[in-house]
Amino acid sequence: MAHMLHAAARRVQWSRAGAAKKAACLLAAAYGLKILYPIIRGRVKRASGRGGAHDETGRAVPHRAGSRGRAAPAVDAEFFKQLLELRKLFFPKLVSAELGLLCLHSFALVSRTFLSIYVAALDGKIVKSIVEKKPRSFIFKLIKWLMIAIPATFVNSTIRYLECKLALAFRTRLVDHAYETYFANQTYYKVISMDGRLANPDQSLTEDIMMFSQSVAHLYSNLTKPILDVVLTSYTLIRTARSRGANPIGPTVLAGLVVYATARVLKACSPKFGKLVAEEAHKKGYLRFIHSRIIANVEEIAFYRGHKVELKQLQKSYKDLTDQMNLILSKRLWYIMIEQFLMKYVWSSCGMIMVAVPIITATGFADGELEDGQKQAMVSERTEAFTTSRNLLISGADAIERIMSSYKEVTELAGYTARVYNMFAVFDEVRRGIYKRTAVIQGSVNNSRSEDKAELHIDGPLEIKGKVIDVDQGIICENVPIITPNGDVVVSRLNFKVEEGMNLLITGPNGCGKSSLFRILSGLWPVYEGVLYKPPPQHMFYIPQRPYMSIGTLRDQVIYPDSVEDMHEKGYQDQDLESILHMVHLYHIVQREGGWDAIMDWKDVLSGGEKQRMGMARMFYHKPKYALLDECTSAVSIDVEGKIFQAAKAAGISLLSITHRPSLWKYHTHLLQFDGQGGWRFEQLDTAIRLSLSEEKQRLESQLAGIPKMQQRLNELCKILGEDSVLKTMDKEE
Repeated sequence: MAHMLHAAARRVQWSRAGAAKKAACLLAAAYGLKILYPIIRGRVKRASGRGGAHDETGRAVPHRAGSRGRAAPAVDAEFFKQLLELRKLFFPKLVSAELGLLCLHSFALVSRTFLSIYVAALDGKIVKSIVEKKPRSFIFKLIKWLMIAIPATFVNSTIRYLECKLALAFRTRLVDHAYETYFANQTYYKVISMDGRLANPDQSLTEDIMMFSQSVAHLYSNLTKPILDVVLTSYTLIRTARSRGANPIGPTVLAGLVVYATARVLKACSPKFGKLVAEEAHKKGYLRFIHSRIIANVEEIAFYRGHKVELKQLQKSYKDLTDQMNLILSKRLWYIMIEQFLMKYVWSSCGMIMVAVPIITATGFADGELEDGQKQAMVSERTEAFTTSRNLLISGADAIERIMSSYKEVTELAGYTARVYNMFAVFDEVRRGIYKRTAVIQGSVNNSRSEDKAELHIDGPLEIKGKVIDVDQGIICENVPIITPNGDVVVSRLNFKVEEGMNLLITGPNGCGKSSLFRILSGLWPVYEGVLYKPPPQHMFYIPQRPYMSIGTLRDQVIYPDSVEDMHEKGYQDQDLESILHMVHLYHIVQREGGWDAIMDWKDVLSGGEKQRMGMARMFYHKPKYALLDECTSAVSIDVEGKIFQAAKAAGISLLSITHRPSLWKYHTHLLQFDGQGGWRFEQLDTAIRLSLSEEKQRLESQLAGIPKMQQRLNELCKILGEDSVLKTMDKEE
């Protein structure tokens, strides 16, 4: 027994290094099998089980929309429908620059394919001259090969150049159409305030359009040339095999089976790159939104010392993005490993068989009874055929590999297509007055609301039934409700009439609908019911509490949104603008900032009061019939404010003002007062009576302010003395 064990031990002696290498290989193979088997098994199951979702018991369940209400982007009929719709933007007419670039690009791709076939045949002739030991023939063919390299490299460079030009042309078409739609009918405002489907329009308008255009142009190159390569190389190989008496059916069937099997395996193992890329783009847009939000509110954040909160939000957003990118990278790792194994090693071995079988079995390459010199020539012929066929087969295999690898790019394109198509669809619907907002699920707080309050909310999509009629004079509201984009009914029916020469004061508590009324009058919010008669937009001018400062010169701030050309067409000169600044006590900034052509960041250069006076200067420049003033002088001193309002009345501008300053009441003739509960009243304003009532209210507030403390002290004295009082108020606890 010991002898047998000793003999067996001698047979299986391994060196330590060899044993370590084999153990490492076994561990790597086991780990790879452990990782790949669940992925392949899950993909195969999902591929075979497509067609409907199932619950835990195996019963089919209806599809439910995801968090965004849309199905995940995929290469399906919806993707091709969206791509065809976007194609109309690429090529708006039959004869266009984009179509010319596409034709040139296609011609370059076809030329490159024919050059590849010619170079493959020339390689075979060069190898043949080497085998035949003909130096002169070798040098001549080598020079020919170098000469053909000049047009070949030019065509390659042209292909890349035209691909980039095509991507830029596609992007320009999309951007032009997107900007035109985005700024039509105040869509840029309604997409943000009235609709909730686009979280980050800036991301869609920049990053998504760029990636979509580049992906379409690159995919056209990556599919057109490989398909043409496969067709032409296959035809050349089959024709060569038949000319030598070989049967091409066997290698052709083998190639088809290998390609089909590879496609099935890769499709089963392919992750949903379209969904992953779309989610990555969404997270990139949200990270950019957080950054822009911090920049827009940098002063407020600094005052509150809220940098820690903002830092946590940035870190969380960035971590979500990196997690998504790591997920995509990990899925690509295993997918590319399987792809490379099949397309490089499996295909190479099959390619060797496909090249060898026709040469071995071809009657045109048989030695037979040939003499030695003829055999030597036949060897060179076989070498030439093998080299040419091998180069063509490599070119065809590379083309098929690019076609199959393009499936991943197509799925990524599906993600970009869905985002761009959805952006244009939202723009179009919003422009036509169709708004959709994300439903907000409210908790038990709603249960505590009264029934009357519950009735002041509309669930579901809001239908626009009202009418807006432009008139030359007057503003008339007939049964017009004030409804927020969320469906909250602030005022159910509003009726008032502002005639020419009237000045309306609008008051009420916060959230009662004062600013909302201005949004309706300005056309930002729709009229859901009733009829609104108002002047055209050019005869109405809205001034918010925080005026917008544009990019440009000091002159541009006064005439905004006009250009200098518009200013000259209206007959204005810089001297006229100077008189306007004198009216609002702002002329000093012309000398202070260096003249009318000074360009600065006016949002930071001007103070709060100066920005509000600049807004009033714009009103005097445009001279509207009606001015909507939304607390636009709250940071202006009372004396300057009064002079500005008096100048506006003298200029014949009817004022509709939201203000809390009693000093401005005397500049108004009528009052529209909201009570915050859905009620309102419209009446003529008697400034003297209203001022006396306001003074009485303030006097009573100051007198009653100390009563709660006096009552509390009385209760304490009663307890100390053990006595009672007729004025004593019992504690709530007792």
